[in-house]
Amino acid sequence: MRYAHEVGKVRAAERALMARLPDGALMQRAAAGLASVCAHLLPAVYGARVVLLVGGGDNGGDALYAGARLARRGARVRAVQAGSTIHPGGLADLRAAGGRLLDSGAEAAIAGADLIIDGLTGIGGTGGLREPHARYAALASESAGLVVACDVPSGVDASTGRVEGAAVHADVTVTFGTHKPGLLIDPGAARCGVVELVDIGLGPDLPDPDVVAARPADIAPPEPRPESDKYRRGVVGILAGGDQFTGAAVLSAGGAVRGGAGMVRFASVARPVELVRQRWPEVVTTVIEPGRHDARVLERIGRVQAWVAGPGLGTGDAAEALLEAVLTTDLPVLVDADGLTVLARRRDLLRRAAPTVLTPHAGELSRLVAAAREDIEAARLDHVRRAAAELSATVLLKGSTTLVAEQDRPVRVNPTGTPRLAAAGTGDVLSGLIGALLAGGMPALDAAAAGAYLHGLAARLASAPTPGPEAPISAQDVIEALPTAFRAVSSLGGDPLEPAVFAQG
Repeated sequence: MRYAHEVGKVRAAERALMARLPDGALMQRAAAGLASVCAHLLPAVYGARVVLLVGGGDNGGDALYAGARLARRGARVRAVQAGSTIHPGGLADLRAAGGRLLDSGAEAAIAGADLIIDGLTGIGGTGGLREPHARYAALASESAGLVVACDVPSGVDASTGRVEGAAVHADVTVTFGTHKPGLLIDPGAARCGVVELVDIGLGPDLPDPDVVAARPADIAPPEPRPESDKYRRGVVGILAGGDQFTGAAVLSAGGAVRGGAGMVRFASVARPVELVRQRWPEVVTTVIEPGRHDARVLERIGRVQAWVAGPGLGTGDAAEALLEAVLTTDLPVLVDADGLTVLARRRDLLRRAAPTVLTPHAGELSRLVAAAREDIEAARLDHVRRAAAELSATVLLKGSTTLVAEQDRPVRVNPTGTPRLAAAGTGDVLSGLIGALLAGGMPALDAAAAGAYLHGLAARLASAPTPGPEAPISAQDVIEALPTAFRAVSSLGGDPLEPAVFAQG
């Protein structure tokens, strides 16, 4: 796992560690790590043109000391001061190593740099960048040189990932001690490039993380054993589709079939059942007559270990009755799409002891928790935590960064998402996939996080099966790529989505 801590906890850990270290030792550790990454990124350090963008805080000091180390190896290092103050010790060290503080010509120096170190602001920075910081951030982002952010790209809120106005677009972010949530959550994550963690000794002083992001080894879907049969592997029941939305039925069933379920039981009105039988003959189907049914309808469908309800189901009285029936069981239930619309008016149905997984996008969550969609999208981390606590459920908030939250647990951030998933029906596939993992016995938080990871990885594999640019995909393509995604997480020791930082070293 990648562990991330919010700024206040990082600051407290730094203070505790600095109390045990000689003065300035912690900054030297950070500068050494930063300089090492920069040296590996350059084809050659000797003669390289390095520009430091230096603010008045500790990150400015880190950049200066790192620049001094590069200067001692022969780099031509120039510092650009932003603001009225500069770290005196770092500046003295840079000058002693042969580096210079520019009095003029900053724009030309940035444009001609081989590598730019962003030390404009630190992890405590919030709100938009002011001048001249905003201008320097823009110049760096437009430069042809490599941009390396110190701890967090300037203009990105380290605790939330919010970006208000100008921000540095880094190729690499070198962060110290622990990841920060803003490095993992969009829109901030999109500004970070590759994130490289430098250990400066904070570990013993850090509390439990606020946010975690999985690596392949952390994704452990249920595996069949020699004594397994279809029932022991898990039976998932799906209530989805209707005369108007038949595709949701086929896609959610497909996500469950390719998601490892031992058996999929599907129930709906006649037309979606017919289509599911045609596309997925291994699915056991039940036709439900139109109209309102009581909980006894579930007995006709058969025994299951988990339920998926909502995709294409409709929002009228009949759909509400089916949703009420599954939510009164003592089994895990995933609710998506139309089911979430029903829950927005029937939140009483969430008063249950068994696990409940909700998979809204920002618009659906806005109806569930009475918040504006734009507010949710601007502060996704805050709102997914609030929703998990308020709804007493595991909440998977879809979007550019998918977040999964349970009350009093670190929020899971999915690192495999891709804009190619912004296509009709991909959410239905995710519902079926997570339902299969729930039926296989995974806890709700783990099933939702693993489902999001595999779903995103399948989309990436489908859109770019060989090295090269991505291509458009459909929800069906995601289903077909799921087996490859499962194989990838079980066979790869590293992260298949993270490029090598030191490719040029």
